[in-house]
Amino acid sequence: MADILNTAFYIFHCKRITLPHYGNAAMQKLTFAPMNMDSSTRQQRVVIIGGGAAGFFCAVNAARLNPNLKVILLEKTSKLLSKVRVSGGGRCNVTHACFEVSNLVKKYPRGDRFLKKSFHLFNTNHCIEWFVQRGVTLKTEVDGRMFSITDTSQTIIDCLLKEANHYKVEVMMNREVKSIEQRAGVINDSFDGEGNAGFDIQLLNGEVLIADYVTVACGGYPKTAMFNWLTRLGHTVQAPVPSLFTFNMPCNPITALMGVVAENARVKITGTKLEEQGPLLITHWGMSGPAILKLSAWGARVLAETNYHFTIVINWLGGQNEQALREEWPKLRLKHATQKIGNRNPFGLPARLWSYLLLQSEINEDIRWAELPAKQQNKLLANLTAQPFEVNGKTTFKEEFVTCGGISLNEVDGQTMQSKLVPNIFFAGEILDVDGVTGGFNFQHAWTSGWIAAQTIADKSMATTAIVA
Repeated sequence: MADILNTAFYIFHCKRITLPHYGNAAMQKLTFAPMNMDSSTRQQRVVIIGGGAAGFFCAVNAARLNPNLKVILLEKTSKLLSKVRVSGGGRCNVTHACFEVSNLVKKYPRGDRFLKKSFHLFNTNHCIEWFVQRGVTLKTEVDGRMFSITDTSQTIIDCLLKEANHYKVEVMMNREVKSIEQRAGVINDSFDGEGNAGFDIQLLNGEVLIADYVTVACGGYPKTAMFNWLTRLGHTVQAPVPSLFTFNMPCNPITALMGVVAENARVKITGTKLEEQGPLLITHWGMSGPAILKLSAWGARVLAETNYHFTIVINWLGGQNEQALREEWPKLRLKHATQKIGNRNPFGLPARLWSYLLLQSEINEDIRWAELPAKQQNKLLANLTAQPFEVNGKTTFKEEFVTCGGISLNEVDGQTMQSKLVPNIFFAGEILDVDGVTGGFNFQHAWTSGWIAAQTIADKSMATTAIVA
């Protein structure tokens, strides 16, 4: 740990930090060379707050792009890249096979206009290339999600740790930031030649770090009050609410089908225009899966206003509405006339779901198609194409928690990630009021914003070094 001197700088001694829980022996330790500093060298320093995807990507790229820049990464816990580790069932959904910027921005319920500028600088294509250049090959699954071919998030973690080690990024664990204060300075004695004297970063443990540049990449917060250390810089915050959550349906008989997946369900929230189609997973507490998670993202604020009590209508057949099904029904009855309805499911639905729908429609599974009474037939038609469910609550997962809300985008330059209010303060990742639907889009924003912040800081710090010299 660095000793605080009476001068404006720290002297960082050569040290080795052991990273817990990471299996690859080659990546177990990050080693940092000693750094000699005096007033004549004025080595530029960036402090990056947050050891997640955005923070790490900013750190390793800033260090790579300007080898003379001192890069310090702060993580408030004892774990690095925790979301990278658990996402995608432990495989890390790195990005999504969506290669046109115009299509990519449509996957973000909030921040699409802001991201249009950012994605022209670093998008899915750049992300794939970046990892490939470092020996990590990605594969695309049927639904467009992209993973390492090793099917383990450890590959992504090892890649980032290796980069951090190679470029001598200083990693400081268990360091939570209390405040960022602008330093009072004189132009002739400033770090950047423009009158910006840098920042004092106060940590909860009493330490104070001095930085020329700061990147805030600490992830989202669930409560507005937790942003206070940033609003004191003059920034405003869009109130955070959960995004990407599952729907709770306590005591609903559908939960008996836990584990069943309807591959192409269409889900609509009544009283709104919100509607999504895709795989739907029935759980022991309600419903999840891509269709539900995407709907929760697009409806994050609307659903928060209902206190998560609302009604959804499910079309288990996807695009086929009740009228179209009614017109097709006589052909189905004739084709399967002699067969028991419980044994003949012409819609490709999971067997347990089909039995459930028959039960909900008061249909005996042993009845033959030709004998199906009109009343029960009409109930089945309605349940197949527009079955209502009451939602009472939500479930979020701490490890993969995503928020809607954060630092207001009109106060940040999407082409540099720099604050428009405080020069040399940068933002990356979920701390911004940007969130994507499920499928790798939030990680793509993390890589993009981290890379752009790193590029801008590297350029500014090299220009400043030239001025000072």
